[in-house]
Amino acid sequence: MTVIEKINSLRKELEQHNHNYYVLHAPTISDQAFDELMLALSALEKEHPELDDPLSPTHRIGSDLSNSFEQIEHRYPMLSLGNTYSEGELREFYERASKMLNEPIDVVAELKYDGTSLSLIYEKGRLVRGVTRGDGTKGDDVTENVKTIRSIPLVLRGDYPAWVEVRGEVLLPWQEFDRLNCEREEQEEALFANPRNAASGTLKQKNSRIVSERNLDAYFYYMLGEDLPAETHLDNMDLARQWGLKIPKVMKLCHNFQEIIAYINYWETERKNLPVATDGIVLKVNSLRQQRALGFTAKSPRWAIAYKFQAERAVTQLKEVTYQVGRTGMITPVANLDPVLLAGTIVKRASLHNADIIAQLDLRQKDYVYVEKGGEIIPKIVGVDKASRSAHLAPAVTFIKECPDCGTSLVRDEGEAAYYCPNEWDCPTQIKGRIEHFVTRKAMNINIGPERIEDLYEQMNVHDIAALYTLDFNQLCLFKGWNTVSAEKLRLSLEESKKVPFERVLFGLGIRFVGETVAKRLAFSFHTIEALQVASFEALVEVDEIGDRIAQSVVAYFAHQRNIDLIERLKKIGLTFQLREEVLADRTERLKDQKVVISGTFERYSRDEYKKLIEQHGGKNVSSISKKTNYLLAGENMGPAKLAKATKLGVTIITENDFLQLIEE
Repeated sequence: MTVIEKINSLRKELEQHNHNYYVLHAPTISDQAFDELMLALSALEKEHPELDDPLSPTHRIGSDLSNSFEQIEHRYPMLSLGNTYSEGELREFYERASKMLNEPIDVVAELKYDGTSLSLIYEKGRLVRGVTRGDGTKGDDVTENVKTIRSIPLVLRGDYPAWVEVRGEVLLPWQEFDRLNCEREEQEEALFANPRNAASGTLKQKNSRIVSERNLDAYFYYMLGEDLPAETHLDNMDLARQWGLKIPKVMKLCHNFQEIIAYINYWETERKNLPVATDGIVLKVNSLRQQRALGFTAKSPRWAIAYKFQAERAVTQLKEVTYQVGRTGMITPVANLDPVLLAGTIVKRASLHNADIIAQLDLRQKDYVYVEKGGEIIPKIVGVDKASRSAHLAPAVTFIKECPDCGTSLVRDEGEAAYYCPNEWDCPTQIKGRIEHFVTRKAMNINIGPERIEDLYEQMNVHDIAALYTLDFNQLCLFKGWNTVSAEKLRLSLEESKKVPFERVLFGLGIRFVGETVAKRLAFSFHTIEALQVASFEALVEVDEIGDRIAQSVVAYFAHQRNIDLIERLKKIGLTFQLREEVLADRTERLKDQKVVISGTFERYSRDEYKKLIEQHGGKNVSSISKKTNYLLAGENMGPAKLAKATKLGVTIITENDFLQLIEE
């Protein structure tokens, strides 16, 4: 046997043993025998460095070298799932999907693993990239760290497509989580809050050797690509298992709603015996054809939903209530508690949401309270153990009247549950909060954290976002914690932020209720900040997914001269306040101001793609038919009620081909 044959044989044998141990949980050799094979391969590779392969099993131990994370755009956006705690809403999902398709559906039920999302790309069977979910559009390239996870195959086996993407969850098993926290406690380090956070933090470590030592695991549950081997989700998962990927064997094909409920009832208890954390059940329409027909909303697929298990509950004593000021001035009461273990996490604080919740709970100082974790993530107080109150009546918890940061009297708008500090221009926490929001990755992606923003606020008089761009970097280097390197990094990232597209700049302004998706809608509807500044309430609510509350907030923001002045300063600095020419190049006015309702399923494009085409050609997507609707784009299996209403109101009904001719495609 030649050297190359010996090396390839050892690599193949070691990968098989890795698969047996980490995926099948059925090792066929001892740890010592495995180590001897690894040593033999390592020795041969050192003797023949020209035969090294980055996907060799010997590279799974990680490297001491630091690596930075490049951002990679997802070929297919990684959307989040709609979720529910209600069996009734699950039934609505099931019946709605059947009705939209006008045919029966089979649904795959599977466990919802509580880890950090990961996308793997395989080309010609070899792992070429591992990317985190990120913002759903792009994520961090963590390929080197992914290679250290033994349950992830570096090379697929069998008959696989030339290019395939598989998605799943990176997890830290309970046993490993407990071990790590014991080690951290001994070293007086902060404990990990839960396995999910520990897995996410580990996957983003700059030192891949640390990642290797933490024994992460990974389960996979979806496949994407242009040339998938099967026409159903479950068949594709079965094939992926044959390729060496760790696909949970608990997936079940359900032919009716009763089988779904039986699956949920079984796993609500049995999941506690699993080696990894789970927090619910995911349902997916099995047929890929039906998935394509159902399409997507702006945030999630219509063919899948997550059912969250009811949260665990614990009882503990309230120590005190403190109050936090948000960047928009909203005041959030926080209950500080005696530490209590809840769903695998030590809970010390819980949100009380607002004054009404405190009043409804009849909360008193030193009460014993019931704490739950919504979705087993965010702790909240759901009740008071009034039987445990002492005979001496403790004073009630009363909501504060003044801002804890600046002392301004709080206000509460009609119809709103929350109190606000109206001192938006001079309240320190609000000012720093707006700057923190502006520099985030989803907005301007500026290289500075909250502690440094505190420095700039206190030492450099940075009291709004525009002041970041006029910093004296020579002076900055003189302050404690800063040097020429850190100052230069900040300067370069500020320069780079001038290239950030309009929709992200708009999001970064921090207009109340204008999140990432809404900012995109507004940017692509009005094209420039000048057009948005003069947009009326009526014009704003005409935009798809923009309601009264958002429209009122946008109008109020631009009605304030200080906001107009701030934008003018940012324009002079060089930030982007209009859609770029390449974005507008493909846009036309063929559907200018035309309101279009889409209904049914289509052959040429998905519903979401048609929505984009409507916007690209100047039209507006609307969800319901009215006298103002210009067109009903009617596909197969469209709802009869919409057809009847459109006919009654005289709305023009067009087919898929009619629409494509209309936009001259």
